[in-house]
Amino acid sequence: MWKTRITALLILLLGVGIGFFVYKSEINHRNLVVKNSTAEKKESQKGLAKFPFKLGLDLSGGSHLVYRADVSSLSSTQVPESMNSLRDVIERRVNIFGVSEPSIQVQDGGFSNQGEQRLIVDLPGVTDVSKAIEMIGETPMLDFRTENPVKDAPQQATVDKNGNVTLDPYASKYIKTELTGRFLDKAILDFNQTTGEPVVSLQFNPEGSALFEKITKENVGKTVAIFLDGAPISIPTVNEAITGGKAVISGNFKPQEAKTLVGRLNSGALPVAIELISTQTIGPSLGTQATTAGVKAALIGFIAIAIFLIIWYRLPGLIATIALSMYVVIMLSIFKLLPVTLTAAGIAGFIISIGIAVDANVLIFERIKEELRGGGGVTDSMHNGFKRAWLSVRDSNISSIITAIILYWFGTTLIKGFALVFLIGVIISMISAISITRIFLYTLNIKKTNGFTNFLFGSGFSSAKSQKLNKA
Repeated sequence: MWKTRITALLILLLGVGIGFFVYKSEINHRNLVVKNSTAEKKESQKGLAKFPFKLGLDLSGGSHLVYRADVSSLSSTQVPESMNSLRDVIERRVNIFGVSEPSIQVQDGGFSNQGEQRLIVDLPGVTDVSKAIEMIGETPMLDFRTENPVKDAPQQATVDKNGNVTLDPYASKYIKTELTGRFLDKAILDFNQTTGEPVVSLQFNPEGSALFEKITKENVGKTVAIFLDGAPISIPTVNEAITGGKAVISGNFKPQEAKTLVGRLNSGALPVAIELISTQTIGPSLGTQATTAGVKAALIGFIAIAIFLIIWYRLPGLIATIALSMYVVIMLSIFKLLPVTLTAAGIAGFIISIGIAVDANVLIFERIKEELRGGGGVTDSMHNGFKRAWLSVRDSNISSIITAIILYWFGTTLIKGFALVFLIGVIISMISAISITRIFLYTLNIKKTNGFTNFLFGSGFSSAKSQKLNKA
């Protein structure tokens, strides 16, 4: 018995320690937010302030950007791969800015123009997105073009959404090939050994290498133009087929220009052209209101559940409330350490998981009461109650876990936030109900049954033994 009590004490101390970590890290992070000195921020980030809650766009405020991707030149089989590549490129670019938990997703289908797709970019915590928009827009669009065999071909015109007509001076001279920046493996800053001018060396992946070899082989003695963002930056003449997938861009760069180009190409050249068509900013005040409302709802729900447990189940209810408190602090610490991006839907999933934790305790307590009604002692009734309730608790939690996995697998970003928090909550609640509550109850070691213990382990308005007598 002393081992059980020591274990219970250690668990209780661990819960207090986790609660202190959650409280202290949040206080340190809030102090960090109000500081203006960069040195102070760096110093604070060395402590517990490194573990803030990751809030989603709807809670922290931020920006919602919608880009139109032009896929008119791609076949239907190439569109999904190109859009996924575009999403990865933009995600890498945004991550360079240090944006916390950006959400970048492809939205396809349902547009009047069949040659376009949409890319949705959510930047939590970034209310001034002008710099981010600029950097995303400056991610280079790299492609290779060959000479147009039709001489004096008519120029092609494009019309934007405002009705402005623009002539493409290069469309009649060069034809686009399949080789674009999405096949680029890496870019390296180099210098011409003769002139000393900076050049950019390109290395393509195996698929890009095969395309580059094919293009150079078919255009020996002709020029192959390298276009960056729709403008030619190098138009070399092909003397022989080039194997190995290596190309050199020599565009009369200044050293800093070449270095910047290398950095942007390595962060990802866009596989398709994009255009920003919509921007929506969610102010931090709206996010704060949503966060406050969510925390208030969780607190009220927890207090209401605790009052119900203590009044209805008495001593087991009190122990279940302690275990539930530990469940809450464990969940909050997981939110900080993983980290989990919290949205309004995620907070809802957290609140529902508290109810799931209570459901497991209710099943266990009812089983214990049944054992007491059958004439068993308190200690034996607790052991048998937990043993017999386990199958019901296991099956109910497994069904909840399966539901959460399905929601996460097939759901949108909003649904995934709910499903992830709910899934973590169900797993932790099952552990807290079966392990923590059981250990705390076992420490009581009540060997004799009397009227007072019957009252403590009863429920509602009756004691455990009086329920047996009334039934008889």
